[in-house]
Amino acid sequence: MVPSDCKALIKRFYQLQSERIETYQLFEEGHEAYLRTGPHYDFEHYKQLVNEITQAFSGISKEVLEIKAKLHRDFDRADLSEHIEKLQSKEKQKLELTAKLQLAKQQAQDQPEDEGCQGRIQELKHEIIKNKEALSEIMQDFKYDSEECD
Repeated sequence: MVPSDCKALIKRFYQLQSERIETYQLFEEGHEAYLRTGPHYDFEHYKQLVNEITQAFSGISKEVLEIKAKLHRDFDRADLSEHIEKLQSKEKQKLELTAKLQLAKQQAQDQPEDEGCQGRIQELKHEIIKNKEALSEIMQDFKYDSEECD
């Protein structure tokens, strides 16, 4: 249920972002546990985790998009709506990078002689850092612009 007043919407948006961070932590912990099951990986358990994580991210995104629409439509806050649009795009990119990093980590574990794997892991970690910096900037802009939402 999406709240109906502007401040409540913004508060809910921040809660959803916190949930997203927690979901990433669960995803990372689950992947580390999965890697520990190698070389005969417990893929079924990991596949179930990925399904649960996907559902969690999908639910969060759906509600964030509802908030975005309400801010634009009901409160004439195209600026806040635009920040959320940018944020959603960066979050999608972050999830894609995270999945690529997880695959690279498994590949490095399975093929320790392949020196290119470590380089790929470092490259992906750097891209994730840049992505997180961009997310942080968007959140700062959102915070600044949302302070006048009374």
